Amino acid sequence: MNNDTTFVLTDDENRQARATTEQLTQVEPRLVDAPDWLHACRGSSAELPSRLRRRLAEFRNDPGDHGSLLVRNLPVVVDRPTPADPGSVERDATTGAALIGMVSMQLGDLIAYRNEKSGALVQNVVPVPGQEAQQSNAGSTRLEMHIENAFHPHRPDYVGLLCVRSDHERVAGLQIACVRRAVDTLPGDVRTVLGEPRFVTDAPPSFGGGSAAAPRHAVLTGHPDDPDIRVDFHATHGCDVPAKDALEILRDALTAVTETLVLEPGDLALVDNRVALHGRTLFTPRYDGEDRWLYRTFVHLDHRRSRAFRSRDGHVLD
Repeated sequence: MNNDTTFVLTDDENRQARATTEQLTQVEPRLVDAPDWLHACRGSSAELPSRLRRRLAEFRNDPGDHGSLLVRNLPVVVDRPTPADPGSVERDATTGAALIGMVSMQLGDLIAYRNEKSGALVQNVVPVPGQEAQQSNAGSTRLEMHIENAFHPHRPDYVGLLCVRSDHERVAGLQIACVRRAVDTLPGDVRTVLGEPRFVTDAPPSFGGGSAAAPRHAVLTGHPDDPDIRVDFHATHGCDVPAKDALEILRDALTAVTETLVLEPGDLALVDNRVALHGRTLFTPRYDGEDRWLYRTFVHLDHRRSRAFRSRDGHVLD
C-alpha cells in the first residue's frame, strides 16, 4: 500500500499506546464483552496518540480511493499459542483485544452478530484443522473477495484486522479492492444492471442461509460515480444472464485494482466495508501453535440504526 493508506506510529507513540492499552487490560472484569469494560474502552480510546486519532478521523470522513487504512507499529504482545478451535474468539481483555477495541471505537461502535462466533466483539481469525477448504475465516485456501456479511441488512461499516502473528512463510496476503478505483472502467450498461435488484446473496448456514429466502438486491447503490458495493463473489449470484455477466465484468474490474498486503505483527488493517472488498491468498498452516493469527472487529457508524435488532441496547445483533 502507498503512503496515503499507511500510517506508522513513532516509537514514542507506540510507547504511549502501550501504556494506555496496559491500563485498559486491568479494568475489571477484564472481559471484552462486559458493558463496564466497553465503557472504559471508549474512554481510553481518547487517550490514544493524537496523531493517530486525527488520521482515524480523516479515514472515517473519507476512506479515499483505496477504501482502507493500514496502521503499523502498534504494540502487540502474544504470549500463548495460536488458537485452533472452531469459532475461536477473544473474550479476555488481552493487549491485542484492548488495542483493536480502542481503535475501532475511534471509528464508531463495536458490533457483532449472535449467529456468528457466538456474538463475540473481538474474534480470532485463525486456521482450523479440517476446515482448510472452507470459504470462511477458518480456512486457508484462497478466500474470495467479498464485503463482510454481504447478505445482512445491517452489515458492518468497517472491518478491523489486527495481526498478532504472521504465517510461517509470510505468504498469506490480505487482498483489498476498492470500487472507487474500478467503477469508471465499467461500461454504462453494466453499471445499470449492477444498480438494479437482480442479485441475491446467500447467507451462511448459521444465519439460516439459502437462496430461496434471500431478497433481491442491487450490487451498486448510491451515486453512480461513487457507489457503495454489496457483493460476495462466493455467495452473490445474478438472477438472470445479464446480471451474471455483469458480475463477471465487475469481478475482472476489481481484480485489476486489487492490492495484496502481508500483515506483520502490530499491523492493523481497517477496511471500509461500504466501498472495499477484501479476501486472502492461499497459505499452508502447520497447526503447531505458531500459525497466522488475526483479531477481527466489526464497526457501525450509526449504532442507532440497528437498535431494533439488539437486546438491551447491547452491541450484539440478534
